[in-house]
Amino acid sequence: MENGSKKRWGFQGNQELNMAAAVTIRGVLGKVMSNLSEEDNRPVIPLGHGDPSAFPCFRTTPVAEDAIADAVRSAKFNSYAPTVGLLPARSMLSQLAHSPLNLWPYSELGRTIPGCHALSFVTDLILQAVAEYLSRDLPYQLSPDDIYLTIGCTQAIEIMIQVLARPGANILLPRPGFPYYEARAAADNLEVRHFDLLPEQGWEVDLEAVKALADENTVAMVIVNPGNPSGSVFTYEHLKKVAETARNLGIMVISDEVYGHLAFGSKPFVPMGVFGSIVPIVTVGSISKRWVVPGWRLGWLVTNDLNGILHKSGVVESIISCLNISSDPATFIQGAIPEILEKTKEDFFSNTISILRECADIIHDRIKGIPCITCPQKPEGSMFVMVKLNLSLLEDIDDDVEFCMKLSKEESVIVLPGVSVGMKNWLRVTFAIDPPSLKDGLGRIKVFYQRHAKKE
Repeated sequence: MENGSKKRWGFQGNQELNMAAAVTIRGVLGKVMSNLSEEDNRPVIPLGHGDPSAFPCFRTTPVAEDAIADAVRSAKFNSYAPTVGLLPARSMLSQLAHSPLNLWPYSELGRTIPGCHALSFVTDLILQAVAEYLSRDLPYQLSPDDIYLTIGCTQAIEIMIQVLARPGANILLPRPGFPYYEARAAADNLEVRHFDLLPEQGWEVDLEAVKALADENTVAMVIVNPGNPSGSVFTYEHLKKVAETARNLGIMVISDEVYGHLAFGSKPFVPMGVFGSIVPIVTVGSISKRWVVPGWRLGWLVTNDLNGILHKSGVVESIISCLNISSDPATFIQGAIPEILEKTKEDFFSNTISILRECADIIHDRIKGIPCITCPQKPEGSMFVMVKLNLSLLEDIDDDVEFCMKLSKEESVIVLPGVSVGMKNWLRVTFAIDPPSLKDGLGRIKVFYQRHAKKE
C-alpha cells in the first residue's frame, strides 16, 4: 500500500442479488442439508425437492436415452444454436407441419439450405415437434412461431420476468408458490404482490384477492398447475374464471405447467392455453418432470395468443430480444426432442403416474399418524403436498425452520420449511421417491415427533 494507506477498489458484490438468492429452494435446502449429522449412517431421505431421477423406479424411458445418444452420434448437433426467427427455414415448415415426425427429411439435415444455416432448419423442425406435442390438448394448433426453447423452465421464468420488468410495474404471485419467481423479480426490481391459494377450497386461487391487488401497473398473474407446492390440480371451470378475471384486469396469465400431465386424482390436467382466446397466456414448461430428467435442462416458453395481443404490445419482440442475448439449450438435447416426443410410449407415463398415486396415498395415510402434522388436501398432482405444523404439540421447536433443521440432524430426513414457499409453520414435502424410502422417511418423522412431543 502506498504511504501505508488502504487501497480503494471500485467494485463490490451485489447485495440485492445475494438477498434474492437466499430465498430460493436451493438455498434453503442447502442450509437444511448442512445440518445433517455425520454420525448417522442411515441413508438420507430426500423429501425436500422434486427430483426423483436417482430412484430406479423413476428412471426415464429408454426412448429418451436412445434419442440423446442418436443425436450426439449423428454429429448434426455440434454447432451453435441459430438465432431466433430465421425466416427461410420457417417458410419450409408449411410443407411439413402436418407430416408425421418419422417422415421428416432427417437425411437432409446436414445439407445447407440457401439463405440459412442447416441447423436453423433443424431447429424449426424441433419447434414444430414441440408445437405438435403441446397442441394435443388444445382446441387450436400452435405453430413453431409460438414456441421458444429455453434452458429448462427456470430460464423461461427468467425471460418473462425480464420482459415484464419496467419501472413501477408489479406482478401477482401465488402464496404458497415457487419462490424462484420472487427471487427473479427481486433481481430485476419487479414489485411482487401475493394472492392466497385457499387450502380449504383445494388450493384454488382467491380471485377476489387478485382483483383487490391489481392496479394500472399490474402486468401479469402467475399460476402453477399442477401445483407446486400444493399438489393441487385446477378444474376447467376454475381456470376459465382465472382467465376471465385476468381479461377484466387487462393482465396476462403466466401458466407454469412444468408438472403438466402429472395428475393422478379425480381431476384431469387442463392446460391454461385452452383459454387463449379469452386472455393472452404465456405457458412455461419442460421435459424435466414428465420424463424425469431435470438435469437435461430443456424447457419452453409458449405464447397462447389467439388475438395477437402479445405481438401488438411488443411482448413477443422482447422475448426474442431477450433470447438473443441469452444462452441456448444444448443443441444435442434439442436434436433429441422430436424422437422423444414422438416415440415415448403411454405405458411409461402410466407407470410414473401409478407410482406417484401410490406415494400420494402413502403420505396422506401415514401423516394421519403424526399428530403434529395435518394435511388439508390430499395431493392430486405434481410431486408435493403442503402440511401444517401444530407447534403447540411440540416442546422445544419454535417454527418450521427449526423443525426442519432438527429433523435433518436427528433423523437424516430433508423437508422444506413452508416459510420458503410463503407459508410459515407449514412444510412442503415431496413424495416422489421410491415407496420404501418414503415409508422409512415418514416413520422417522413420527419418531422425531415422539421425541419432541410435549409431555402431558
